[in-house]
Amino acid sequence: MRSRRFIVLIAVAVAIVAFGVYAVTAPPGAVDAAPSPRPSGTVGQVVEFSPLPDPEPTPTPSSTPTPEGPEQVAARYFDAWRAGDLVTMASLVAGPPADFAERHRRFDAELRISSLSLTPGQLQRDGETAEVPFDGVREVRGLGPWDFSSVLRLAPQNGTWQVLWSAQTLHPSLKDGVSLRLRETEVRQPATLTREGVPFPRDSKAGAYFPGLGDMASDLAVEEEPGGRVLLASPTRPPAGTRSTVSRPVQAAAARALDGVARPAAIVALDVRTGQVRAVADTLGGRQAFIGLYPPGSTFKVVTAAALLRAGLTPESPVPCPAAHTIPNGRTFTNDGGADHGSVSLTRAFALSCNTTFARQSYERLRDGLLRAEAADRFGFRVKPGESTCRIGPAVTPDELGADAIGQNSVLASPLCMAEVAAAVAGGVWKPATITEVPPADTPAAVPLDEGVVAGLRTMMGAVVTEGTAAQAGLPPDTAGKTGTAEIEAGESHAWFIGYRGDLAFAVFVQNGGSGGAVAAPIAARFLKAL
Repeated sequence: MRSRRFIVLIAVAVAIVAFGVYAVTAPPGAVDAAPSPRPSGTVGQVVEFSPLPDPEPTPTPSSTPTPEGPEQVAARYFDAWRAGDLVTMASLVAGPPADFAERHRRFDAELRISSLSLTPGQLQRDGETAEVPFDGVREVRGLGPWDFSSVLRLAPQNGTWQVLWSAQTLHPSLKDGVSLRLRETEVRQPATLTREGVPFPRDSKAGAYFPGLGDMASDLAVEEEPGGRVLLASPTRPPAGTRSTVSRPVQAAAARALDGVARPAAIVALDVRTGQVRAVADTLGGRQAFIGLYPPGSTFKVVTAAALLRAGLTPESPVPCPAAHTIPNGRTFTNDGGADHGSVSLTRAFALSCNTTFARQSYERLRDGLLRAEAADRFGFRVKPGESTCRIGPAVTPDELGADAIGQNSVLASPLCMAEVAAAVAGGVWKPATITEVPPADTPAAVPLDEGVVAGLRTMMGAVVTEGTAAQAGLPPDTAGKTGTAEIEAGESHAWFIGYRGDLAFAVFVQNGGSGGAVAAPIAARFLKAL
């Protein structure tokens, strides 16, 4: 009995070991990793289970990107060149020279290149090579734009398109051992003379406008070496003794009027009959008296008043001048110091520089582009050839129109432009200013103004000096003008005064000077009294 029991135990142990060996050695999937759920149904019922299908293999993305064509490589090269990314440029070149980046840096540094623009042409393929012609413009400090044309060549190298770079890619002159250099020569400038044929007064503050007043100057030239072929050079200087339109006594008076003015400032004076510049004294720098763009503030009310007179008002028309006025569904305009003048004539509102009057009247009478048309068509506020610069944009909203009417928002002008406005009132004709006896061929045509409008403006500008915002400035008799205090986003307001007396029209501008009546008008008084 004991032996039988022992035999049974041995059989059970052998079965257990055999099952374990099978579980270990069976192929994957032959043994469930976890017990299967018990099928539902009647006890003893056989339930069949279909094996799950093998999952579809997931496609593996190719690790090899589609090679770029020559168009894409060329575009990447031009983008990198514009951005100054020399590392990317070199990576697109087949066998770049070891000094590839240094050549580009040295080229720009030695020739004083400040910027580069590139315009690629149409790619052309010829079998296994491709070419992209392109035009470029480099800006050379002291000389201006320098045009060039070259070709970017490409070919497949080791399965990819690459740039076949040479020095001629940088500039077409760089071949056969030719290099480029910037030659600088100190020269004595031929002095420009006044219209009287004599030198400009000492410390004339006009050196940026007329050559020779600073005695010495630098002539620059980009030239090939060897050979000396000049690719770009300073403009030819006028011969010695060339006369300008500037009057020596007027220039001296303008320059001395700015002596002691702490802020950057300018005075421009024009001959009313001819439009010729009789004086330009400028401490703004960079010829800003001619080309600078500044909000003119209330001096622009001369233009707005002209449009209102054309729209039916007269200098005697009664208009309200409250301390504040709100454009319907729009912004509120206020007068300087919150002044409330009640109902006054248009002349009085102009003399007191009522912002509320001009914002309201413009909203009521100068919509549909009438103010912009007056400024652009009759007073030169448009893109045009010539010496002066001024702009006015379209007023999209009533708020913008109200701000334009008082010389803010989109209205911008140089001191020369505002001197042209004053000269137009004095002479009855808008004329572009000139600095030569014979105007250039592309000079814009003169624009006659309506006699009634001109007469009204003269009355209104006279009232500014006798009873308005410039009454305390000490201006001499028979002066007419308009003050302006132009607000800017940051800093103190710009101070303006424009006007005329006799055959001379002028504009005074003090950058961040503050009040036009308190700062610019007294400078104008010093200028006029010194004539």
